[in-house]
Amino acid sequence: MKRKYLTIDEINALLKTIMLKSKSARDYCMVNMAFIHGLRVSELTALKLEDYDPLSQKIYIKRLKGGLSTSHPLLPAENKILKKWLEERKSFPGNNLPWLFLSHQGKKLSRQRFYQLLSDYGRLACLPVNVHPHMLRHACGYTLAELGNDTRLIQDYLGHRNIQHTVLYTAANSARFKNAWIKRKC
Repeated sequence: MKRKYLTIDEINALLKTIMLKSKSARDYCMVNMAFIHGLRVSELTALKLEDYDPLSQKIYIKRLKGGLSTSHPLLPAENKILKKWLEERKSFPGNNLPWLFLSHQGKKLSRQRFYQLLSDYGRLACLPVNVHPHMLRHACGYTLAELGNDTRLIQDYLGHRNIQHTVLYTAANSARFKNAWIKRKC
């Protein structure tokens, strides 16, 4: 069976490779945000400058496929790299366009281009799987479950309307059974 997600170690190796190989903060920022927020590739490429609130350090995510849109807080390191990208973005052609992520030609970054970039970085990082964008969304779900987050929180975080789409992340988390046989004191 083909694995559909990346482990946290693989995410870290991927991000480290991007940091070393890319001349732009854009690629690191995109991959990091796609993972941290469980973004579908179309949700990532549809992000606009107006979706980012630097004062509250939040990003508004318009979920697709009937998902629940919401605002997510940005992690401090994530906010820092996003600010670095936004400063760099000013030198890109088309910097007056509303899209958060632009191509080097100054256009909205395409889904296909992000797929190609991610696949190339996965090979450069010597990852044991062929990396594609949806693996970042799944990695987010599994990582949130491994951190002990409640299924309902993960459901809301990923914008799932139906909890059946979320339980695959928590069902695979064997750590949730750790204290199943320990008697609790009242």
